[in-house]
Amino acid sequence: MPLVVITGANRGLGLEFARQYAGDGWEVIGCCRHPKAAGTLSELPITAVKLDVTDTRDVTALSKQLATATIDILVCNAGVAGARAPVLTATTQADFDGVMRTNVLGPMWLTAALAGRVAAGGKIAYLSSRMGSIGAMANSGSALYRASKAGLNAIVKAAALELAPRGVIAIALHPGWVKTDMGGAGADIDAPTSVAGMRAVLGRAGTDESGRFFDYTGKELPW
Repeated sequence: MPLVVITGANRGLGLEFARQYAGDGWEVIGCCRHPKAAGTLSELPITAVKLDVTDTRDVTALSKQLATATIDILVCNAGVAGARAPVLTATTQADFDGVMRTNVLGPMWLTAALAGRVAAGGKIAYLSSRMGSIGAMANSGSALYRASKAGLNAIVKAAALELAPRGVIAIALHPGWVKTDMGGAGADIDAPTSVAGMRAVLGRAGTDESGRFFDYTGKELPW
């Protein structure tokens, strides 16, 4: 049975990833900060694990728990939006630290801790955003979030280069504008559509796609 590890699995896209992979017969480890209060996640046939991606103790504990495991797919999904202000609006230190620690430092720590557990030919998916694309940027809103996802994209590229000799694939994924707590009710698509699309992109991804950036339809995006 293939194994997928998903962060931020208690709601939104992470929960939908867990639901779909479990429904297809995968062994699923769903990580979130408070698994005992995770609601729907606890009703799925998965293993729920405590993980705050910004806490080194949690990351170390997960690494030890998976010491003998072989991960087929790691989905780095946990993320926060922060203040939705343009760059010329002052950002508080607390907001900056919260967004950057969750969206950039967390995936860096997880990659360092778990990449050695990913099978040759396995895959790491990083949930990024088109808003992190410098080449596609057309407005300055949510500047902090944009900066965090641009930073994450740099981590994806670096991870792909380092993992290439082992045949491990690392890609950045834009889920689209999705009807979740973060995306809001007026978004374009629902979570099942987004996740099914991203899983298809991830399933097709080979070494040629490693270190690249795709949306949920398979369209490549500029960095």
